[in-house]
Amino acid sequence: MVKNFGYKILSDASIDFDRNDKRIADYLKAHEPSMNLCIGCGSCTATCSAGHFVDFNIRRIHTFIRRGETNQVKRDILKCMFCGKCQLVCPRGVNLRNVILTINRAIEQTG
Repeated sequence: MVKNFGYKILSDASIDFDRNDKRIADYLKAHEPSMNLCIGCGSCTATCSAGHFVDFNIRRIHTFIRRGETNQVKRDILKCMFCGKCQLVCPRGVNLRNVILTINRAIEQTG
């Protein structure tokens, strides 16, 4: 008889990026090449008007798309107010409004 000490083996928490859907990332790279300039500084997220009212984070969306984790992106992308503050403060000149619209188009096309 094995004594229960309150410990258990946890399932693996690693992410298999090869199994994730990269179609939205590929579409975004092809239709909005300025997104490749993003350095992930977070200026866009810091100035985001929508982010002050709801859980919206452009930097997180960009990370999820690069990883191919699109389920969260489909919900979050609808929260953008298209105010343009993010685009004004971007040090790399990423066209973030067009990025959001392109992601929406990619989601519609890929299902």
